[in-house]
Amino acid sequence: MSTKADESQHPKFNSRKVTVVYVLGGPGAGKGTQCTKIAKEFDFCHLSAGDLLRAEQNREGSQYGDLIRTCIREGTIVPMEVTIKLLEIAMSKEIESRTSGNWSNGKGRFLIDGFPRKMDQAVAFDETVCSASLVIHFTTTEDVMLQRLKERGKTSGREDDNDESIKKRFRTHIEQCMPVIQHYSKLGKLLEIDCSGSIDDVYELTSEAIGRLLS
Repeated sequence: MSTKADESQHPKFNSRKVTVVYVLGGPGAGKGTQCTKIAKEFDFCHLSAGDLLRAEQNREGSQYGDLIRTCIREGTIVPMEVTIKLLEIAMSKEIESRTSGNWSNGKGRFLIDGFPRKMDQAVAFDETVCSASLVIHFTTTEDVMLQRLKERGKTSGREDDNDESIKKRFRTHIEQCMPVIQHYSKLGKLLEIDCSGSIDDVYELTSEAIGRLLS
């Protein structure tokens, strides 16, 4: 998949009918927790790029399983063609399965958690799947994220919740995600939220932003 769409190509979903909100932040920033609350209050579908990849790596017969496992273990980014295709399939299934209210006549609302993590991913998804309406970036210190992940690692069973993988993921986020943040800031689509506080305090700020977007 090229990072520059063919001029005759249009996104699969019309952004006037399908609302896409990217939810970004370093590992341990609390993206998943906030997305769960937003989805419940505002009738969004929460798609975690990481969850989709983890499910795919264990799916019998998957052509991407070994590749995804290696990337997750090494703390590197899975090739964008794989992630984008999994997201597109999941969005299509959700729109087809919901037919009333905010989801009638092909409409939909999606929170995409942990994606895009590189500029080529952002450009490719916006041009071939759907243009994002808003990008939420949860920010906090590395120390806060490290402590959260080490605590989660006690019960998560995730092979990347260990010190070595965590440090690799920090570096990946800083080096590759920040250009994405800067890109959407220039487009006027970025909202940065300090997630150092309590879940409820962070959600108050987040829900206000989603409310403004949908009004």
